[in-house]
This record gives sequence, structure tokens and C-alpha cells, in this order.
Amino acid sequence: MPESTAAAATGPGTAAGLDPRRWKALAFIAIAQLMVVLDATIVNIALPSAQSDLGISDANRQWVITAYALAFGGLLLFGGRISDLWGRKRAFTTGLVGFAAASALGGAAANEAMLLGARALQGAFGALLAPAALSLLAVMFTDGKERAKAFGIYGAIAGGGGAVGLILGGVLTEYMDWRWTFFVNIPFAVVAAIGAVLVIREPAATKNRSSLDIPGVVLSTLGLVSLVYGFTRAESEGWSEGGTIAMFVAAAVLLAAFVLTEAKVKAPLLPLRVVTDRNRGGAYLSLGLAVIAMFGLFLFLTYYLQIVKDFSPVKTGLAFLPMIAGMITGSTQIGARLMTRVPPRLLMVPGFVVASAGMLLLTQLEIDSSYPALILPALLLLGLGMGTAFMPAMSLATHGVRPSDAGVASAMVNTSQQVGGAIGTALLNTIAASATTAYAKDHIDQVTSKSAGQLLKLDAMVHGYTAAIWWAVGILLVSALIAGVFISAKAQGGGETPARADGDDADGVEDAEPVLVAMH
Repeated sequence: MPESTAAAATGPGTAAGLDPRRWKALAFIAIAQLMVVLDATIVNIALPSAQSDLGISDANRQWVITAYALAFGGLLLFGGRISDLWGRKRAFTTGLVGFAAASALGGAAANEAMLLGARALQGAFGALLAPAALSLLAVMFTDGKERAKAFGIYGAIAGGGGAVGLILGGVLTEYMDWRWTFFVNIPFAVVAAIGAVLVIREPAATKNRSSLDIPGVVLSTLGLVSLVYGFTRAESEGWSEGGTIAMFVAAAVLLAAFVLTEAKVKAPLLPLRVVTDRNRGGAYLSLGLAVIAMFGLFLFLTYYLQIVKDFSPVKTGLAFLPMIAGMITGSTQIGARLMTRVPPRLLMVPGFVVASAGMLLLTQLEIDSSYPALILPALLLLGLGMGTAFMPAMSLATHGVRPSDAGVASAMVNTSQQVGGAIGTALLNTIAASATTAYAKDHIDQVTSKSAGQLLKLDAMVHGYTAAIWWAVGILLVSALIAGVFISAKAQGGGETPARADGDDADGVEDAEPVLVAMH
């Protein structure tokens, strides 16, 4: 069936106008999203082995992570707009094929340059793939109740994929070889690409026929790369180092120029209506802040379990399973069931507060803390809270946006998460390092033996982690506050989710006529 008419297809037992293959399409979109999200953490566990095998210096090892982050974060808005212009299905399949090829290159890397190039290519194709995946959901699932279920599944994967990456990375590194942390992406990509070709039917009328905003592409890419690299550099070089400050200044100038450009050009890369809507803006901001706290948690708890508790990589990954279970429960059993009945803020605010309660438990970490008594309940609360909050936030981030802007609105979700992750890693790691150093200096006079020195080292390390986790608690509470103040949308339930011609949310702050009422 041609794509132009597939969106109008109906089948036995389906609602009028809804694509009967949409749930099969969701399965393949979910596989692709899982691949992108887990890749952000799976390589972390394999990095020491890859560094040793390829002779990468300590100074350059961070580039295995940074090369991916810079390409992914810098090109997200461009990738989102390409999916709007080019077609989301085409962008989705191209992103999958490119990501698989880059993963094969990384797995076969014979030297440092080849590995870093592969990571940059992964990031570039990921920047095309991730917004295409989310925007496909936005334009395919327009019925309120079905949208809730679809975004519940997507939210659970987006939230839990990082922890899955820790588990899978540990298993592959410990029992196989670090190269399999790259090769494992290939079957994911192949299955998702074949499925996409066979079952995804994108509504043709939702494409954006405008010309590409080249100045916007250049300014946004350079600005986001400068911002992400600034935080990455701050972690290793310090916040007051000249190069770090230069990156932040460059990012501020470039992004300010980008906003001015977008306000003037006829066909902007990022229409300002997408981010100035209070509900979407609140969703982007609260999500980005929550990710700062989450990335800090992954980092510190992984170190704590492996270095302090002497867990193996596999055991460390498995220790995060309760959080994944909590996220799945929060997304699919709480968020998805209630999203059509209550306003998003009544899910997001309690969700972030519950997550902050779980984080608060982790401020009590000590060298001999019990996993079942302290860490397990903390992870369950974190997962449950984050799953409940992430799911309506991701749906709200694309809710009521023009169908032709769905790709770039989806890219903003990923951009807020990517920038949040860069900030979280740099900021919280700096806080932890400073607290560790201060604690060690204050207690150095108590060291009377080698064993006492080792104990002080671990004590100082745990003190640093808990100091940073206190900040994460505060950040999650700020996320809850932002969600409560900015987000005023009503429950996203009932029937179809209309897209507004003026970009206002579908609650209808203004009485604009909906475009593409028969979008499906």
C-alpha cells in the first residue's frame, strides 16, 4: 500500500483512520531506541579493556565517550529537522543502517583513531535515529489512550536503557570481549530496520516541505558541541581552566545567535513556538535536570559497587535490575494508566519527589552499607519515580506540536537529555572529587598504618559520592518544582490528540483550528 494512502487505512477492529500496523511498528521503534540508549553506557564498562588492547593513553581515553557525545548532542536538532523534511521512516531506517555500520567499524577497530572515528559516526547516526523514532510515535499514535500506552513503553526503555547497558556491557566484557559491546548493536539494528521497512507507515501529510535553515544548522551544531565539550572538559581540566571558559563563552554566543536567527528566518531549524510553549518548555527543562541526577547516580553507584563493595562488572549490572523493574512499572502501570485521566503535572511532580526520596536514601551510604537494606529500596524508589515522571514528560514534549515539527520537537527531548547527561557527569563528578579531597585532608592525621590509609581512601571516596548525591536530591526536587509551576496541560486522554496550527498545546489556550484533523 502506498505511504500516501496507508495512513488512511482501516482494518477490522481498528478505530477509523488508525494504522492497523502501528503496534507492530512500536515494537521495532522500541528496539531501535533501546539500542541507542544502552549504547550510551555499554561502552563505559568495556572502556578499560579497549584502552589496554588498543594502547589508548589515559589522556585520550575520555574521547571514546566524548566523540560520541559531541556528535550526538551537536547534531540532534539537525537530525530532527532532517526527519521532518526527508520523512521519518526514511530517516529512521538510514539512521539504523548507519549506526550498525559504525558499530561494526568500532568492533573491528585496529587502533585508537579508528575507534574514535567509529564513535563519532555512531553519534551522528544516533542523532538522526533518536528524534525520528520519537516523532514516529508522535504522528502514529494520535488517540489519547493508545498514545499513553505507546509512550509508557517508550518511557520505560528511555529510562531503563542505560542500566540495561551496564548489565549487557558487564556480561559481554567479562565473558566475551570488549568488541562485542559494539557488535551487539548490529542485530538490534538489522531487526529494527527490516521491521521498519515492512510495517511502518508514516502519515505522508506530516512531512515538512520547507527549505533547510543552513545558518541555524551551523549555529546550533557548533553551539551544542561547544556546550557539551565545555562540560566534558570541565570534568578533566577544571571549571576555571582557560579552555573550559572559552567553550562556555563560545556556546553562549553561538546559541544566542541561533535564537536570534530562528526568530527571523522564514523556515527555522527550531521554530521558537516549539520551546516557548510553557508545557513543552517545562517538560524539556524538568527532563534535562532529572537526567543530570540520573547520570550522576549511574556513575557513583557503579564505582561504589565495583571499588568499595568489590562487585564484578556483571554483578554490578545486575544490581541495577530493581531500578529497571521500577521504571517499567512506573511507566506502564502508573504513568500509562493515569495519563489519560489526570494532568501530567500530577504524575510528574510526585514522580520526581519519589525519585528524590530514593536518592535521599543513598546519601546514607557508608563503606559497609547493605545492598538489600539500603541500596535495593533506593533503586526501587528511583525507578518507580522516574518511570512515572518520564512517561508523561516525553508524551507532553511532542503533544500538540504541529505534525511538521514533530521531528525537531522530539530532537529537543533528546537534546535536553544529552546536555543534562554531560552536565551531570561533569558537575557531580567535580563535587564528589572536591569533597573526597577535603575529607582526606581533614582525616590524614588519623592514618597510623597502611590498612588505615586504605580505609581512609575508601571513606573519603564514599563521602564524596554522598556529597554529590545530596546535590542530585536537590536537582530532582527542582525538577518537581518546574513541573508543578510550568506544566498546566490537562489530561491527554479521550480521543485524538489534535495538532494545533499555531503550535499551542492541544488543551487549546487559543482557539486555533487544528491542522491535519484527519492526520491519520
